[in-house]
Amino acid sequence: VRERESMVMAKLIKRRKMADKVLPQRIRDLVPESQAYMDLLAFERKLDQTIARKRMEIQEAIKKPITQKRKLRIYISNTCTPAKPEGEEAEKVASWELRVEGKLLDDPGKQKRKFSSFFKSLVIELDKELYGPDNHLVEWHRMPTTQETDGFQVKRPGDISVKCTLLLMLDHQPPQYKLDPRLARLLGVHTQTRSSIMQALWLYIKNNKLQDSHEKEYINCNRYFRQIFACHRMRFSEIPMKLAGLLQHPDPIVINHVISVDPNDQKKTACFDIDVEVDDPLKSQMTSFLSSTTNQQEIAALEMKIHETIESINQLKTQRDFMLSFSNSPQDFIQDWLKSQSRDLKLMTDTAGNPEEERRSEFYQAPWVQEAVGRYVFSKVHQRRQELEQVLGIRLT
Repeated sequence: VRERESMVMAKLIKRRKMADKVLPQRIRDLVPESQAYMDLLAFERKLDQTIARKRMEIQEAIKKPITQKRKLRIYISNTCTPAKPEGEEAEKVASWELRVEGKLLDDPGKQKRKFSSFFKSLVIELDKELYGPDNHLVEWHRMPTTQETDGFQVKRPGDISVKCTLLLMLDHQPPQYKLDPRLARLLGVHTQTRSSIMQALWLYIKNNKLQDSHEKEYINCNRYFRQIFACHRMRFSEIPMKLAGLLQHPDPIVINHVISVDPNDQKKTACFDIDVEVDDPLKSQMTSFLSSTTNQQEIAALEMKIHETIESINQLKTQRDFMLSFSNSPQDFIQDWLKSQSRDLKLMTDTAGNPEEERRSEFYQAPWVQEAVGRYVFSKVHQRRQELEQVLGIRLT
C-alpha cells in the first residue's frame, strides 16, 4: 500500500512540475515567440512518455531469460611421464596427466568466462579394472563456495593406455528438466525449463479442447493424458504436483576418450563442440541502462532553472500588468487599488463594514472620526516611543 501511495505521489509531483513549466496563455498572447518553447515542451512530454514506455518494456524483458546459443569447444589432452631408472632424479613410476579445458568460439566478450562456470558437475570414469572400485572415479560438483577454474586436471600412475568416460552436466539457468518419454512425444518437448513445459502443456490442452466447458478449473483427460497422469479428470492446480513426478534431470553429455601413453602417438588432443546457452550481451546493456543515473543531476538542475525562469516570467508579467494599468488610467487604478487594499485589510483584521456608507464623504465627517484619528495617532506615537526606548536602552519621560 505504501509503495502504491508513493507511486501516486510521484505521479502527482511530476504532473505539478510539468504544469509549473507551462507558460500561461496571457504570456503566450503577449509574446508570440514563446510558442517555440511550448513546442519544445510538447516534444519533451512525448519523449518522456516514449522513454518511460521503453523502460517498462526493458524491465519486462529482463525478467525473462535472455540467452543465445553458442558453441563451447572442449579440449581433452594428456601428457605422459615415463618411469626413470633408479638413481636418477625423476618419477620412479610412470604416470599420465589428463587435462579437460574449453572456450567459447568467437567470444566477443572482453572478460572470458571460466570453463567450469558452464557445468553443474563433471565426472571422469576411469577403467575400474586398472584403478579399482575406490579410485576409478574423479568427481567435481558445483558448491555455493566453488571457485571457477579454466580447466580440470587428473593425474594417475600408469604406463598403459586407459579408456575413460567424461560425464558433463550443464548448469542451465533457469534449470531445465527432461520430460517423461510419453509426455515428451505428446508435447514435442524433450528438455526445457519448467515454465516452457507448462506453456506447452497448456497449448496442448487448449488445442485439444480438454478444459471442461462448465467447470473451467477442471481438465478432462483424453486417452493419452489418462495413460500419463493416471486419472480421468484433474484440476488445474493439481498439474504442477502431477508434473513433478514426470520431470527428471537432463541427460549428461557423454564423451568417450582414450588416454594414450604411447610416445609415438602424436594425436593426444581431442576436440568436441557442444551447444551452450549464454546470457545475451544485450541483457547487460539493458540492466546498465535501467540502473544508469548519468546526467540525472544535470537534468534536475536544468528543470529547477526552468521552474525559476517561469516563476520569474510570471512575476514580471504581474508587474507589467500593474504598471500598464496605472499608465492607462491612473485615477481608476488608484481607486481600484485602494478598494482592493481595503478589502484585504478587512479580511486580515476580520472586521465587517458597510461599503455603501464608506463610499460617501459624510461617513468620514462624523464625530467619532476625530476621536478615532486621535486614538490612532496616539497609538502610533506610543509604539514609536517603545521602539526608541528599546534601541537606546533608556526610559523616556
